Amino acid sequence: MAAMTFPVTIWQGFSGKTADAAVEATNSQLKTDFRYPQLIYTLQGHGGTVKSLAFSPDSKILASGGADNEGVIRLWNLTTGNRLGTIRKAHKTAVESLVISPDGQTLASCSSDYTINLWNLKNQKFKRSFVGHSTNVLSLAVSPDNQVLISGGMDGIRLWDLPQQRPLATLASFGNLIHTLAVSPDGQTLASGDYQGVVKLWSLVSEKLTRAYVGHTDIVTAVAFTPNGEHLITASRDRTIKIWNIYTGELVRTLKGHNNWVNAIAIHPDGKTLASAGKDGIKLWDWTTGELINTLSGHTDWISAIAFSPNGQMLASGSFDKQIKVWGITPKGN
Repeated sequence: MAAMTFPVTIWQGFSGKTADAAVEATNSQLKTDFRYPQLIYTLQGHGGTVKSLAFSPDSKILASGGADNEGVIRLWNLTTGNRLGTIRKAHKTAVESLVISPDGQTLASCSSDYTINLWNLKNQKFKRSFVGHSTNVLSLAVSPDNQVLISGGMDGIRLWDLPQQRPLATLASFGNLIHTLAVSPDGQTLASGDYQGVVKLWSLVSEKLTRAYVGHTDIVTAVAFTPNGEHLITASRDRTIKIWNIYTGELVRTLKGHNNWVNAIAIHPDGKTLASAGKDGIKLWDWTTGELINTLSGHTDWISAIAFSPNGQMLASGSFDKQIKVWGITPKGN
């Protein structure tokens, strides 16, 4: 396969210096060990904290949203590193969360302006708004079958019919101050993390609460299911990451290593590697053993969002420094 050449910003080791250069990017360049990641792109353009990142299912597009004054969403071409499109005034205030539907057709965004907006990912055209929350909408999740969009905020959890673009149900109301959401790989279970430090599991079939995990001592900032659906990983402002057995409710392990809030987590498609982020950079873990594999530096402020690409070849991070960094990173031995 012929090599591609394009301009990027390269991370020079871990010295804190960057250099603009034209580099030759090949498939082998992306197949790096978790212990030796490479910075492929530094993406700039946001005017505020980058609060949310979402990859398209084919790993070719990255969507980013944040605390820009105009509620801007930006789309990035990950083959070239160039900006693919910009949705200006996507919301009246900050974009809190983004998700792309599994079929790659719809981009959903939510905001502290109480609304959820749907966009055509291909042409960035507005499709419709979901209105029903009475406070900030902080998190979105979508079912694997493209049927249900779930939103969480300070007033609870709501379910929306994505194909028909209409409200379905209110899963939880006031008293559930939701900060983060995730749907299980089989689409049957929803996990939520709240401001009381409680993690809850909800059946999306019966729309009932099925289990609550109590262990964090501060706001739960992120929740994520492992690809096989057997474990739930949670992060908190209490500086810890916890791994829970979905079937037994057992706390399997607590990961400690961050020196401040853990703002975001992401699980690699290999099912073993976990990325976590906060003020002290990105940490890569083998969550099955508790081993800390690596710590990535590069941002100059708190990291607020991270996401692995579905093909497992990239890790994207967004920060209070208004930048997005995209790392080439794949499992050892590939």
